[in-house]
Amino acid sequence: MEQIKETRDFLQKKGIDHIDIGLVLGTGLHHFVNLIDVIQKIPYSDIPNFPLSTVEFHKGNLIYGKIKGKKILIMQGRFHAYEGYSQQEIVFPIRVMKMLGLNALFLSNAAGAINLNFKKGELILIEDHINLQSGNPLTGKNIDELGGRFPDMSEPYNQLLSDALSKKATELNLSLKKGVYVAVNGPNLETKAEYRYLKIIGADMVGMSTVPEVIAANHMQIPCAAISVITDECDPANLKPINIAEIIEAAGKADQLLSKLFSETIKAL
Repeated sequence: MEQIKETRDFLQKKGIDHIDIGLVLGTGLHHFVNLIDVIQKIPYSDIPNFPLSTVEFHKGNLIYGKIKGKKILIMQGRFHAYEGYSQQEIVFPIRVMKMLGLNALFLSNAAGAINLNFKKGELILIEDHINLQSGNPLTGKNIDELGGRFPDMSEPYNQLLSDALSKKATELNLSLKKGVYVAVNGPNLETKAEYRYLKIIGADMVGMSTVPEVIAANHMQIPCAAISVITDECDPANLKPINIAEIIEAAGKADQLLSKLFSETIKAL
Protein backbone atom coordinates (compact mmCIF):
# COMPACT_ATOMS: atom_id res chain seq x y z
CA MET A 1 0.00 0.00 0.00
CA GLU A 2 2.91 2.34 0.74
CA GLN A 3 4.29 1.74 -2.77
CA ILE A 4 0.86 2.38 -4.33
CA LYS A 5 0.57 5.67 -2.45
CA GLU A 6 4.11 6.68 -3.36
CA THR A 7 3.35 6.14 -7.05
CA ARG A 8 0.02 7.95 -6.71
CA ASP A 9 1.77 10.93 -5.11
CA PHE A 10 4.33 11.01 -7.94
CA LEU A 11 1.59 11.10 -10.57
CA GLN A 12 -0.45 13.68 -8.67
CA LYS A 13 2.59 15.97 -8.64
CA LYS A 14 2.59 15.57 -12.42
CA GLY A 15 -0.99 16.87 -12.46
CA ILE A 16 -2.62 13.46 -12.92
CA ASP A 17 -5.61 13.06 -10.60
CA HIS A 18 -9.38 12.44 -10.49
CA ILE A 19 -9.23 10.01 -13.42
CA ASP A 20 -12.56 9.22 -15.08
CA ILE A 21 -11.52 6.36 -17.35
CA GLY A 22 -8.64 3.89 -17.37
CA LEU A 23 -7.68 1.93 -20.47
CA VAL A 24 -5.27 -0.96 -20.90
CA LEU A 25 -4.03 -1.44 -24.47
CA GLY A 26 -3.07 -5.00 -25.33
CA THR A 27 -0.65 -6.58 -27.79
CA GLY A 28 -0.29 -4.58 -31.00
CA LEU A 29 -3.03 -2.13 -30.00
CA HIS A 30 -1.94 1.52 -29.93
CA HIS A 31 -4.14 3.63 -32.25
CA PHE A 32 -6.45 4.83 -29.46
CA VAL A 33 -3.75 7.24 -28.30
CA ASN A 34 -4.22 9.18 -31.57
CA LEU A 35 -7.89 9.80 -30.73
CA ILE A 36 -7.38 11.72 -27.49
CA ASP A 37 -5.85 15.04 -26.50
CA VAL A 38 -2.58 13.87 -24.96
CA ILE A 39 -1.45 15.95 -22.00
CA GLN A 40 1.44 13.82 -20.75
CA LYS A 41 3.31 10.67 -21.74
CA ILE A 42 5.43 9.11 -19.01
CA PRO A 43 7.65 6.06 -19.66
CA TYR A 44 7.13 3.31 -17.11
CA SER A 45 10.85 3.53 -16.34
CA ASP A 46 10.30 7.04 -14.93
CA ILE A 47 7.49 6.01 -12.56
CA PRO A 48 8.51 4.83 -9.07
CA ASN A 49 7.58 1.19 -8.28
CA PHE A 50 6.24 0.53 -11.80
CA PRO A 51 7.29 -2.72 -13.47
CA LEU A 52 8.89 -2.46 -16.92
CA SER A 53 7.33 -4.08 -19.97
CA THR A 54 9.82 -6.53 -21.47
CA VAL A 55 7.75 -7.40 -24.56
CA GLU A 56 8.99 -5.63 -27.68
CA PHE A 57 5.50 -4.93 -29.03
CA HIS A 58 4.33 -3.33 -25.77
CA LYS A 59 5.29 0.35 -25.72
CA GLY A 60 5.69 0.87 -21.97
CA ASN A 61 4.14 4.33 -21.47
CA LEU A 62 1.52 5.78 -19.16
CA ILE A 63 -0.44 8.34 -21.17
CA TYR A 64 -2.66 10.98 -19.60
CA GLY A 65 -5.13 12.92 -21.68
CA LYS A 66 -8.71 13.95 -22.27
CA ILE A 67 -11.50 12.81 -24.53
CA LYS A 68 -14.65 14.92 -24.68
CA GLY A 69 -13.86 16.47 -21.28
CA LYS A 70 -13.19 13.14 -19.58
CA LYS A 71 -9.81 12.53 -17.98
CA ILE A 72 -8.31 9.29 -19.24
CA LEU A 73 -5.23 7.33 -18.19
CA ILE A 74 -3.90 4.80 -20.70
CA MET A 75 -1.54 1.93 -20.13
CA GLN A 76 0.28 1.60 -23.44
CA GLY A 77 1.58 -1.88 -22.74
CA ARG A 78 0.81 -4.18 -19.81
CA PHE A 79 2.62 -6.79 -17.71
CA HIS A 80 2.32 -10.57 -17.91
CA ALA A 81 3.01 -13.61 -15.76
CA TYR A 82 5.26 -15.03 -18.50
CA GLU A 83 7.60 -12.05 -18.08
CA GLY A 84 8.28 -13.27 -14.56
CA TYR A 85 6.10 -10.71 -12.79
CA SER A 86 4.01 -11.66 -9.78
CA GLN A 87 0.26 -11.26 -9.93
CA GLN A 88 0.58 -8.31 -7.54
CA GLU A 89 3.05 -6.57 -9.86
CA ILE A 90 0.77 -7.16 -12.85
CA VAL A 91 -2.14 -5.33 -11.20
CA PHE A 92 -0.07 -2.62 -9.49
CA PRO A 93 -0.98 0.07 -12.09
CA ILE A 94 -4.70 -0.69 -11.74
CA ARG A 95 -4.46 -0.20 -7.99
CA VAL A 96 -2.66 3.10 -8.53
CA MET A 97 -5.47 4.19 -10.89
CA LYS A 98 -7.98 3.43 -8.14
CA MET A 99 -6.10 5.74 -5.78
CA LEU A 100 -6.28 8.43 -8.48
CA GLY A 101 -10.08 8.24 -8.43
CA LEU A 102 -10.72 5.87 -11.35
CA ASN A 103 -14.43 5.44 -12.18
CA ALA A 104 -14.36 2.85 -14.98
CA LEU A 105 -11.82 0.57 -16.65
CA PHE A 106 -11.67 -0.69 -20.23
CA LEU A 107 -9.25 -3.43 -21.27
CA SER A 108 -8.16 -4.96 -24.56
CA ASN A 109 -6.08 -7.94 -25.60
CA ALA A 110 -5.08 -10.12 -28.51
CA ALA A 111 -6.51 -13.65 -28.31
CA GLY A 112 -6.67 -16.91 -30.19
CA ALA A 113 -10.09 -18.18 -31.28
CA ILE A 114 -11.09 -21.52 -29.78
CA ASN A 115 -14.67 -20.94 -30.94
CA LEU A 116 -14.24 -21.48 -34.68
CA ASN A 117 -17.18 -19.16 -35.39
CA PHE A 118 -14.75 -16.37 -34.44
CA LYS A 119 -12.49 -15.26 -37.28
CA LYS A 120 -9.16 -13.45 -37.41
CA GLY A 121 -9.60 -9.68 -37.08
CA GLU A 122 -12.96 -9.82 -35.28
CA LEU A 123 -13.70 -7.99 -32.03
CA ILE A 124 -15.18 -10.09 -29.22
CA LEU A 125 -16.74 -8.63 -26.09
CA ILE A 126 -15.64 -10.65 -23.07
CA GLU A 127 -18.73 -11.63 -21.09
CA ASP A 128 -16.98 -13.95 -18.62
CA HIS A 129 -13.60 -15.56 -18.02
CA ILE A 130 -11.81 -18.66 -16.77
CA ASN A 131 -8.60 -18.16 -14.80
CA LEU A 132 -6.00 -20.86 -15.50
CA GLN A 133 -3.05 -18.71 -14.52
CA SER A 134 -0.98 -19.86 -11.57
CA GLY A 135 -1.72 -17.46 -8.76
CA ASN A 136 -4.12 -14.67 -7.99
CA PRO A 137 -3.45 -10.95 -7.35
CA LEU A 138 -5.44 -11.17 -4.11
CA THR A 139 -3.27 -13.91 -2.60
CA GLY A 140 -1.64 -12.95 0.67
CA LYS A 141 -2.68 -10.46 3.31
CA ASN A 142 -5.72 -8.53 2.14
CA ILE A 143 -5.29 -4.79 1.59
CA ASP A 144 -8.44 -3.70 3.39
CA GLU A 145 -8.06 -0.15 2.10
CA LEU A 146 -8.68 -1.43 -1.43
CA GLY A 147 -11.45 -3.97 -0.87
CA GLY A 148 -12.85 -6.91 1.07
CA ARG A 149 -11.21 -10.29 1.59
CA PHE A 150 -13.64 -12.29 -0.59
CA PRO A 151 -14.83 -10.18 -3.55
CA ASP A 152 -17.82 -11.40 -5.52
CA MET A 153 -17.12 -12.39 -9.14
CA SER A 154 -20.62 -13.29 -10.31
CA GLU A 155 -20.44 -10.43 -12.82
CA PRO A 156 -16.78 -9.56 -13.36
CA TYR A 157 -17.54 -7.52 -16.49
CA ASN A 158 -19.90 -4.65 -15.79
CA GLN A 159 -23.17 -5.04 -17.66
CA LEU A 160 -23.76 -1.32 -18.18
CA LEU A 161 -20.31 -0.80 -19.72
CA SER A 162 -20.62 -3.95 -21.82
CA ASP A 163 -24.06 -2.88 -23.04
CA ALA A 164 -22.66 0.56 -23.91
CA LEU A 165 -19.96 -1.09 -26.06
CA SER A 166 -22.53 -3.34 -27.76
CA LYS A 167 -24.88 -0.44 -28.44
CA LYS A 168 -22.11 1.71 -29.91
CA ALA A 169 -20.87 -1.20 -32.04
CA THR A 170 -24.35 -1.50 -33.53
CA GLU A 171 -24.47 2.25 -34.22
CA LEU A 172 -21.05 2.07 -35.91
CA ASN A 173 -22.06 -1.03 -37.89
CA LEU A 174 -19.26 -3.05 -36.27
CA SER A 175 -19.56 -6.75 -35.56
CA LEU A 176 -19.13 -7.40 -31.83
CA LYS A 177 -19.74 -10.99 -30.79
CA LYS A 178 -19.57 -12.19 -27.17
CA GLY A 179 -17.45 -14.90 -25.64
CA VAL A 180 -15.66 -16.42 -22.67
CA TYR A 181 -11.94 -15.66 -22.35
CA VAL A 182 -9.52 -18.07 -20.71
CA ALA A 183 -6.23 -16.76 -19.32
CA VAL A 184 -3.18 -19.03 -19.33
CA ASN A 185 0.38 -18.34 -18.21
CA GLY A 186 2.17 -18.63 -21.57
CA PRO A 187 4.47 -17.69 -23.18
CA ASN A 188 4.17 -20.83 -25.30
CA LEU A 189 1.13 -21.27 -27.50
CA GLU A 190 -1.14 -24.23 -26.84
CA THR A 191 -0.96 -27.82 -28.05
CA LYS A 192 -3.80 -29.46 -29.99
CA ALA A 193 -4.88 -31.33 -26.88
CA GLU A 194 -4.85 -28.13 -24.83
CA TYR A 195 -7.07 -26.34 -27.36
CA ARG A 196 -9.53 -29.25 -27.22
CA TYR A 197 -9.45 -29.11 -23.40
CA LEU A 198 -10.06 -25.35 -23.33
CA LYS A 199 -13.05 -25.75 -25.63
CA ILE A 200 -14.49 -28.51 -23.41
CA ILE A 201 -14.32 -26.34 -20.29
CA GLY A 202 -16.22 -23.51 -22.01
CA ALA A 203 -13.64 -21.09 -23.43
CA ASP A 204 -14.23 -19.22 -26.68
CA MET A 205 -10.81 -17.53 -26.86
CA VAL A 206 -7.47 -17.84 -25.12
CA GLY A 207 -4.84 -15.31 -24.08
CA MET A 208 -2.19 -14.53 -21.48
CA SER A 209 -3.49 -11.37 -19.79
CA THR A 210 -6.51 -9.33 -18.62
CA VAL A 211 -7.91 -11.65 -15.94
CA PRO A 212 -5.55 -10.50 -13.13
CA GLU A 213 -6.46 -6.85 -13.82
CA VAL A 214 -10.18 -7.70 -13.85
CA ILE A 215 -9.89 -9.55 -10.54
CA ALA A 216 -8.12 -6.56 -8.99
CA ALA A 217 -10.71 -4.15 -10.43
CA ASN A 218 -13.56 -6.18 -8.97
CA HIS A 219 -11.78 -6.30 -5.61
CA MET A 220 -11.77 -2.49 -5.65
CA GLN A 221 -15.32 -2.29 -7.06
CA ILE A 222 -14.20 -0.62 -10.29
CA PRO A 223 -16.65 -1.33 -13.15
CA CYS A 224 -14.78 -2.81 -16.12
CA ALA A 225 -15.35 -4.11 -19.62
CA ALA A 226 -12.97 -5.85 -22.03
CA ILE A 227 -12.63 -6.70 -25.71
CA SER A 228 -10.46 -9.32 -27.39
CA VAL A 229 -9.09 -8.93 -30.90
CA ILE A 230 -8.95 -12.33 -32.57
CA THR A 231 -5.47 -12.71 -34.03
CA ASP A 232 -5.39 -16.41 -34.89
CA GLU A 233 -7.77 -19.35 -35.22
CA CYS A 234 -6.99 -22.33 -33.02
CA ASP A 235 -8.44 -25.33 -34.82
CA PRO A 236 -6.77 -28.47 -33.43
CA ALA A 237 -7.80 -30.43 -36.53
CA ASN A 238 -5.89 -28.00 -38.76
CA LEU A 239 -3.26 -26.54 -36.47
CA LYS A 240 -0.28 -24.86 -38.09
CA PRO A 241 2.78 -23.23 -36.49
CA ILE A 242 2.02 -19.75 -35.16
CA ASN A 243 3.99 -16.78 -36.44
CA ILE A 244 4.04 -14.09 -33.73
CA ALA A 245 4.64 -11.39 -36.35
CA GLU A 246 1.37 -12.42 -38.02
CA ILE A 247 -0.44 -12.13 -34.67
CA ILE A 248 0.87 -8.57 -34.23
CA GLU A 249 -0.11 -7.74 -37.81
CA ALA A 250 -3.64 -9.08 -37.27
CA ALA A 251 -4.00 -7.01 -34.09
CA GLY A 252 -2.78 -3.93 -35.93
CA LYS A 253 -5.36 -4.33 -38.68
CA ALA A 254 -8.19 -4.41 -36.13
CA ASP A 255 -6.68 -1.65 -33.99
CA GLN A 256 -8.45 1.28 -35.67
CA LEU A 257 -11.87 -0.37 -35.38
CA LEU A 258 -11.32 -1.22 -31.72
CA SER A 259 -9.99 2.27 -30.96
CA LYS A 260 -12.98 3.90 -32.63
CA LEU A 261 -15.36 1.69 -30.66
CA PHE A 262 -13.65 2.53 -27.36
CA SER A 263 -13.44 6.27 -28.09
CA GLU A 264 -17.05 6.61 -29.23
CA THR A 265 -18.32 4.57 -26.27
CA ILE A 266 -16.32 6.64 -23.78
CA LYS A 267 -17.60 9.87 -25.33
CA ALA A 268 -21.18 8.64 -24.91
CA LEU A 269 -20.86 7.62 -21.25
